[in-house]
Amino acid sequence: MASKPAHGHPLDDWLPQHQFSETHSTLVAATPARCLAAAAALNPDDDRLIGAALALREAPGRLAEALGLRGALSQRRRFGLQDFLLLENDGVHRLVYGLVGQFWRADYGLRVMNTPEQFRAFDEAGVARLALSFHTEPEAGGQRTRLITTTRLFGPDAQTLARLRPYWWLIRPVSGLIRQRLLGTVRRSAEATAAG
Repeated sequence: MASKPAHGHPLDDWLPQHQFSETHSTLVAATPARCLAAAAALNPDDDRLIGAALALREAPGRLAEALGLRGALSQRRRFGLQDFLLLENDGVHRLVYGLVGQFWRADYGLRVMNTPEQFRAFDEAGVARLALSFHTEPEAGGQRTRLITTTRLFGPDAQTLARLRPYWWLIRPVSGLIRQRLLGTVRRSAEATAAG
């Protein structure tokens, strides 16, 4: 699972080293700029299936709280895109978000990043970095755009990787479904804007 940075990929600037990665795409009848605008305006909370998947992910932690065993999740709203830091948005080709934490924990073990530079420089043992991108590739003829989303995950040491591996393989099928749903939402929004 060792990574080989893809030449020219938007995430090469933010997370060139990674052990885990997934990519999904869709064809959109809209310009690259409309695609990225729709992606930037995305609100995953509007999708019931995504909401149910995130609620299921947090259910064990919230049950533990109800039993008086933990209190970490009650202090925060449900995890979502608002937890990510915007790293880059050029409005046409790439939109990149970053997240830092211990994602296998019930409360995600998030670290607050205030600037893209903080994300890029972050290096703490036991804590992972995740980067998520939307990027565009115009199709021949200029009438359609290939919209691609990629997620990369990097663990800085053996201890982090030992925790990330089972977490990744457990959540990957649901994560893939969520990414495809997000792409569908963005496609419908961009095409509606282009048509209207």
